[in-house]
Amino acid sequence: MSALNIVVLNPLADRHRELILAAEPNVTIFVTDEANALEHMPSCHILVTWGWMETRHLYQAAPHLEWIHALSAGVEKLLFPEIQAADTILTNAKGIHGIPVSEHVLAMMLAFSRGLTVSLRQQETRQWKRIPTGELHESTLAIVGLGSIGREIAKKAKALGMTVLASKQEVTTELFVDKLYPPDDDSLLEMLAKADFAVTALPLTESTQNRIRLQHFTAMKPSAYFFNIARGAIVNENDLVTALEQNLIAGAGLDVFACEPLPESSPLWTMPNVIITPHVAALSPAYLDRSIKLFADNLTRFIQGRDMLNVVDKVKGY
Repeated sequence: MSALNIVVLNPLADRHRELILAAEPNVTIFVTDEANALEHMPSCHILVTWGWMETRHLYQAAPHLEWIHALSAGVEKLLFPEIQAADTILTNAKGIHGIPVSEHVLAMMLAFSRGLTVSLRQQETRQWKRIPTGELHESTLAIVGLGSIGREIAKKAKALGMTVLASKQEVTTELFVDKLYPPDDDSLLEMLAKADFAVTALPLTESTQNRIRLQHFTAMKPSAYFFNIARGAIVNENDLVTALEQNLIAGAGLDVFACEPLPESSPLWTMPNVIITPHVAALSPAYLDRSIKLFADNLTRFIQGRDMLNVVDKVKGY
């Protein structure tokens, strides 16, 4: 095989280059940014980018492009008509996010359970006032979407003595799940009604957009907390605001939003029972190490003509 040109739209450390070259020495790596990537596309065979980057114009300028790899799990900006109609391989970084995202969810659950959201506000005004606290032990967690992230959340929840419920497209044997539900609406409502904590970990597709609505919050306990670490568009944000304002649920931990950055006018900013983080749940010092390692593994498979990991169904979107 002749030398392959790989264009990477993200800075790489020397160790990342070495990892790629160890997988396949006969490649040339061009590290660039969105603004300057176009000049490299006529000779590009493999594009490494992010699922949220606008790359359609780059794809149209790359007649030799065979494979796009997303450093992220989400590929929503990569599912344009041209690639859906072509044989171009599309892969993502699914599977590397479970550790940081599950820790983020756990941190938010503990913050609510142990009253840290209240304690931090009291600290600002030097108030010494005991507050009610709870335990995650023997409470129930519902996970909407049991992929790799959902499984890691379930694993940590079980370690804390929680009952874990989850919804999933296919019925499988799950080590850390007490009961598995199909994804239909009646089953989802039944599952959410039992939850003390509920987290959505679904991919964003046409079928999951606006998936969590007012009826789902209404089905939950008034004492329950809701968390979204997936994509903002999966949840009807107006319905979530209504649920919080009407005390249909006790609070929410949100890392993703329909519009990012979250507009200053959003009422979510000032709600005392809401934790807001700026889409950082998956961030980790080890993120790029893990993502490039996965890419390097797939590069070997690509060169050798073997089955590749994390090939995205360009119709389903995941």
